[in-house]
Amino acid sequence: MASTWVPDVSPDTPFSLANIPFGIVSSAADPAPHAAIAIGSHVLDLKALSSYENFNEIFPSLKDHNEIFSKPSLNEFAALGRPVHREVRGIIQDLLSSETSRPNVLKDNAELREKALLPQRSVKMHLPMTIGDYTDFYAGFHHAYVVGALFRGPQTALQPNYTHLPVGYHGRSSSIIVSGTPIKRPVGQILLDPTAEPKQPTTAASRRLDIELELGCFIATPNEMGTSIKVTNAEDHIFGYVLLNDWSARDIQGWEYIPLGPFNGKNFATTISPWVVLADALEPFRTRGIDNWTPLQDYLNEGKENNILDIELQVDLETPQGDATTICTTSSKYLIWSFPQMIAHHSLGGCPLRTGDLLGSGTISGPSLREKGSLLEQSEGGKKDIMLYGMDVRRFLKDGDTVTIRGVCGKPGERVGFGECVGRILGATQP
Repeated sequence: MASTWVPDVSPDTPFSLANIPFGIVSSAADPAPHAAIAIGSHVLDLKALSSYENFNEIFPSLKDHNEIFSKPSLNEFAALGRPVHREVRGIIQDLLSSETSRPNVLKDNAELREKALLPQRSVKMHLPMTIGDYTDFYAGFHHAYVVGALFRGPQTALQPNYTHLPVGYHGRSSSIIVSGTPIKRPVGQILLDPTAEPKQPTTAASRRLDIELELGCFIATPNEMGTSIKVTNAEDHIFGYVLLNDWSARDIQGWEYIPLGPFNGKNFATTISPWVVLADALEPFRTRGIDNWTPLQDYLNEGKENNILDIELQVDLETPQGDATTICTTSSKYLIWSFPQMIAHHSLGGCPLRTGDLLGSGTISGPSLREKGSLLEQSEGGKKDIMLYGMDVRRFLKDGDTVTIRGVCGKPGERVGFGECVGRILGATQP
């Protein structure tokens, strides 16, 4: 990978020239949300770049889409399809490269450069996509096994269907928020004494507020209702990936989820990182996922081993006193189902996926304690303390706690990462 002429691009930045993630920003000079990419500690304002008089000559695939980077979401760009995403990303890499093969209209144009290349600290990030639907899967094998063993014992930890199909449920897209947005502790029905008869819940703020470390996938091109997406073609329908924290109120969820699954215990907030890392940027980091010992139905058979992404993931918990502790380091490779398999299963019955739909991987956990992507696992169902810096402990989240998820892959100077997925817990508002 060539070097870039952009200043302040540290070898450790997740936004190297090898990445070029897309997002939606606003600034004091242009408060209307619009498209940009991240490079080092800067953003390249794509709306400003598109004002260049020869923009169509630089980006020929966008000649009929002159206003596409002025839109308040990336949906229209995503809908153009993966070949266009690939071409546009490659041209941007060339424009930012020290070894560009063309006259550098950005580097050598001081007026355009000043307007288009901005410090990241000077812009505000917004949700990158207009999200019509959100589906959360349960593809993290170690998480599914540990949580199942907590509630049903190790012999029946996994339900009989688990290795036959990607288990999932439909979440709530209206409460998906961008990194940095505070989360108010949810209120719901809670069963304080599960052993009491008759069962009598109370309505109160959640006492068992948790995180779920996940990877999110955005759909680019849709399928028509009544058709299905073949697993071997599903990659063409992927726009890119984000980090995802599917906050969970375990006590609310525990009382409500039988027989139809999560509801108020999940629908209050889901946080995503603001930069969408395009699918092509993550191609070099494929690996083999968790071995599935069950013979697959034909529609789920990808015909290749390296079908999972290997992204280094980290979760930090900062207390209200300002003490931060890394409570989890793991990898996205601990999935038993890939996103193409999730897409193939989701559309099997003819469900139309749409541009901007978001799929969550489910909680990602590794086999060891410090690789667990939820406090539920780390505290063994709320029975054990999780030790933090500052002589503090947690079993679940307290008001004022801040959770930060990071994800990165690649070597120094060529890192491909997501930035941060951050949320701070605020006190509940009683009904």
